[in-house]
Amino acid sequence: MTEHESNSTGSGGTARPPREQRLAEVFVELADTLVEEFDVVEFLQTLTERSIELVDTDAAGLMLDDQRGNLQVVAYTDESARLLELFELQKSEGPCLECFATGRVIANVDLADAASRWPLFAEAAREIGFSVSHALPLRLRRQIVGALNLFTVAPVRLTDDHLAVVQGLADIATIGLLHERAIRDQVVLAEQLQTALHSRIVIEQAKGVLSAQAGVTVGEAFRLLRTHARHSGQALTLVAEAVVARQLDIADLQAGQVVPDGLS
Repeated sequence: MTEHESNSTGSGGTARPPREQRLAEVFVELADTLVEEFDVVEFLQTLTERSIELVDTDAAGLMLDDQRGNLQVVAYTDESARLLELFELQKSEGPCLECFATGRVIANVDLADAASRWPLFAEAAREIGFSVSHALPLRLRRQIVGALNLFTVAPVRLTDDHLAVVQGLADIATIGLLHERAIRDQVVLAEQLQTALHSRIVIEQAKGVLSAQAGVTVGEAFRLLRTHARHSGQALTLVAEAVVARQLDIADLQAGQVVPDGLS
């Protein structure tokens, strides 16, 4: 992200760069969601979106360990990222898998030179239009719960500062997920991740229903779901379930109708 001068000042009167100010806002935004019964999918979706915003990348995908030895895609910024993450799991190769296995940051990988490292993944990523990939672990000390993939179209490198920013966001996500487990029970993280995966399936179904109903893209359908959930103060999954059950349609979402009590 290109940094430029700002008229805003910090407490000491010195100019505060826009990215620094936005970074502070994002950390507060994410921390504010770490409340009891927080919406895991919405939290991780926000994390991926803020990651590409803060370090000027083009797409992101996030995988979590389902506590049964398998990684699952639970958040992504667009359809191309989702499909690429699923392809990575299907072919059992790629930056997220390697990052999760090693617990190490994998940064600034030129996909044109990655044929020997990830032959299938690198080719698929280049076909989509990506030039460079990065992967950062969701890790707290020795415990790794997932990994975050970032992609750029232009052949640009992320600086150490940019990587530190994204790792900080990933650390917040890790702490949030593990904090839930510590409060509730050792078994709850697995249940929580399974709930997140179920939620993602329902959300995908709802996107398809809205897309078919209104002739909009799946991206626009997702935006409508999230906007309605935020404005109504309801969980994204609950709104999606209502759409799938045909208790909400595109007109209801645009009008801001609340989910019927029968689904809450």
